[in-house]
Amino acid sequence: MSTIVENKPGVLYRASNMFRKRAFNIDSISVGPTERKDLARMTITINGDEPTVEQLVKQLGKLIDVIKISVLNPQNTVMRELALIKLHVADAKARSDIINYVNIFRGRIVDVSIGSMMIEITGTPDKIDAFLTLATTFGIKEIARTGITALVRG
Repeated sequence: MSTIVENKPGVLYRASNMFRKRAFNIDSISVGPTERKDLARMTITINGDEPTVEQLVKQLGKLIDVIKISVLNPQNTVMRELALIKLHVADAKARSDIINYVNIFRGRIVDVSIGSMMIEITGTPDKIDAFLTLATTFGIKEIARTGITALVRG
């Protein structure tokens, strides 16, 4: 879901606390300013059936700082996530293989050291998961993912 909220302290806390009170897990949350400085967009990813999602939307809508809520349809929404992945590099062949995978996934190498490489991958969660599946063969040292951010097409 995409939520437009007032861009001020405490809004994220109140929104996430509403989910906590209902014992509902947030799979990912991404928050940032919009084209208006006084508003922020919260993209919240959850797994739940339709009645549960409807109930959460109603409860979220009761929060004073929430301006607008949209339940996003994946068919007409552009969704992206960014991941930074630090991989173990055992030797020159592993380094070469990693570079090839990064190119196939249209990623970027953002840091290189003697025993590791840091990769940036941007795309759908499925794309990132696919890269991570391949990357496990090298040894993943660390992962940081932003969570999904999204906008409706058109």
